[in-house]
Amino acid sequence: MSLNRQGVEEMKESGMVYLVGAGPGDPGLFTLKGRQLLERAEAVVYDRLVSPEILAWANPAAEMIYVGKSSGHHSWPQEDINKVLLEKAAEGKMVVRLKGGDPFVFGRGGEEAEYLLDSGHRYEVVPGVTSAIAAPAYAGIPVTHRDLTSSLAIITGHEKPGKTESSIHWDKISTGIGTLVFLMGLENLPFIVDNLITNGRAAETPAAVIHRGTLPEQQVVEGTLDNIVKRVAEAGLKPPSIIVVGETAALRPRLKWLENQPLRGKKVLVTRARAQASALSEKIRSLGGQAIEFPSIEISRMPDLSALHQAFERLADYQWLCFTSVNGVNIFFDEFFGRGFDIRGLAGIRLAAIGPATADRLRQKGLRVDVLPDAFKAEELAAALLEQMRPAERLLLPRAQGARDVLPQELRSGGMTVDEICVYEAKINRQLNPGLRDIIAAGGVDYITFTSSSTVRNFVDLLGADALAGLKGRCKIACIGPVTANTARELGLTVDLQAAEYTIDELTDVIVRDAHKI
Repeated sequence: MSLNRQGVEEMKESGMVYLVGAGPGDPGLFTLKGRQLLERAEAVVYDRLVSPEILAWANPAAEMIYVGKSSGHHSWPQEDINKVLLEKAAEGKMVVRLKGGDPFVFGRGGEEAEYLLDSGHRYEVVPGVTSAIAAPAYAGIPVTHRDLTSSLAIITGHEKPGKTESSIHWDKISTGIGTLVFLMGLENLPFIVDNLITNGRAAETPAAVIHRGTLPEQQVVEGTLDNIVKRVAEAGLKPPSIIVVGETAALRPRLKWLENQPLRGKKVLVTRARAQASALSEKIRSLGGQAIEFPSIEISRMPDLSALHQAFERLADYQWLCFTSVNGVNIFFDEFFGRGFDIRGLAGIRLAAIGPATADRLRQKGLRVDVLPDAFKAEELAAALLEQMRPAERLLLPRAQGARDVLPQELRSGGMTVDEICVYEAKINRQLNPGLRDIIAAGGVDYITFTSSSTVRNFVDLLGADALAGLKGRCKIACIGPVTANTARELGLTVDLQAAEYTIDELTDVIVRDAHKI
């Protein structure tokens, strides 16, 4: 298609469509560029195999359009998907067309690109990690190996309906390619096996079928061409599954690694604010679990921080500066540096923190913490401070609105002056994917984690009484400490697990011990 100047100008005025590959399922395999675009999208057109965790990264204001297809059931004809992309682009929107795997590997991305181009609309392609390589890798099957094979073919297991002649040259691929990976072919497995053997592939060739590869529920059936059909039927495997044929499939018993991880197959709900969730989510994923982010709170700095700004002007009046959260540290120093103050203005002021994460954030600022209690709660911090503070000393306490009064009350009772300034509040987050609520209510997670009382209160509010009643016995509640656990009990939840130390590492460790009954 050639474009004249008018055509170019029309394309500039129209919206932009990004054909984005969502990868094979594990949200950790979604590309950075894909996530950046998803966070800015004005319309998201997505398929069935895109995980809820990836969809949760979408711009909350985006129009979400589901065009999913399942094996044998096409809810949206391709022609209609093309039209909705064109319609949203014509509205001037930034559109993300989100596809499982890679858009150009049996994803019909080429068809959509041609349609957009012929219609005069701009598009870009953002490749994704294809399941043809990722699923075997997660199953411990390399698709190439220097000692076994140097060739790979990715083949559709389900050709376009109505084709009178197959585009697969069975006589060539059966013996001419080392590793064969068939996508969308489970329902045609007997047909595929028969064609391979008929065309010269040895019946004893190793084979494997991988169901929901890269995800916690990944299931792998191993065998050879002469018995794989029977074994898959006995295992009851369903789509989506991929088929791997070749000598490298025999390496799985030695190279499989996903099954050996401590949280293998476990789904863990993370209710922290999205900005804070990454540390816990990454820890869960590193242990083989599936972290499902359901941020029940969002951190919002107070609209009026004039009291904090005034405190900056009289820092010489303070002997102590105390932080009870990472959020407090972040906001304090954003404002401090943003208003032109120098770190040397804190000279002579001693620092206190309630837990290791808060202390670590201060260390990242180049500051050493003077008081860090052994038990990470307000009562312990107050006791530790009272041991070191002298009567009439003044302490600045920037923290969350609505936080417990224990710390300032204990210090004031000990004769100290406490200037408490609310710098942020933890609001309920109502911009959530409604599909996640249904998954939780249906018992679709193994553990629900709470890291603060506000996450519990907001979670209960968001889920509702009816859904909460159905959680008992279906999943376990894990709390980071006694204060959070008590809030959960007061709101009718059964607390199954509680971290001995109030840290993310201990919270995940207690889940691991429970999962394996250590």
